[in-house]
Amino acid sequence: MGLSAKLLGDGESVVLHLRTHAKRLIPPALVLIVTAAVYGVGMALLPPSIQPIAGYILSALAVLVVIIGTVAPFLRWFTTTYTVTNRRIITRRGVVNRVGHDLPLMRINDVSYDRSLLDRMFGCGTLHITTASERPVVLPDVPDVEHVHVVIADLLFGNEQALRTEEA
Repeated sequence: MGLSAKLLGDGESVVLHLRTHAKRLIPPALVLIVTAAVYGVGMALLPPSIQPIAGYILSALAVLVVIIGTVAPFLRWFTTTYTVTNRRIITRRGVVNRVGHDLPLMRINDVSYDRSLLDRMFGCGTLHITTASERPVVLPDVPDVEHVHVVIADLLFGNEQALRTEEA
């Protein structure tokens, strides 16, 4: 699932389309596993004297925990995307309310990244994009952040050369 072609300008093409790294799904997966285990043990230990009402209550609580702790984070992960085109960097996030930010490449002054030990183990990192007029745009959990950094640097270098040619 990439960025819709109707959101691209004339001559604009997608260079990279990414989601945040899947490491964001580890805590929701753990919530699902622990909830299933607690639910199973709870159902097994419920005395027959309080059945079936207690079973319904325990089931409703388990479903609520799974929706809040697993389904909602998965949907947030699934709908958070980073797209690099030959003209801009596009971020989109949100399940019900979509939030987007477009950053033209020509406004970027600096691109850097950092990787913690955990990020290095998972193969991701945080990308920092600085412009002259705004505070830095921070993109957390970018998969293969070093490659993304190189691609953006190449695009910036190419755009800089094009701007110099147009000015002359």
